[in-house]
Amino acid sequence: MADAVIVVALLLVAASATAAVAARDPVRQALVLSVLGVVLAILFTVLQAPDVALSQLAVGSALTPLLLLLAVHKVRRRGRKEGPRR
Repeated sequence: MADAVIVVALLLVAASATAAVAARDPVRQALVLSVLGVVLAILFTVLQAPDVALSQLAVGSALTPLLLLLAVHKVRRRGRKEGPRR
């Protein structure tokens, strides 16, 4: 039973990582990266590593996507201020 849960968690990790790479829009990539962080936290919990799971939940699913979204927002805002380049 435990092996089946680990296999399902690994398949979810593979699917969400593939979706993060396949996404073209940076905002969508950040959101899928957040989902990947949650799925990795679930995998670490299944593998009986709760401290790693909590760290992954905080950093991988909250902090890193937030920083990426803020960076994308700043770049897009700066691009609008400068206007199109020739």
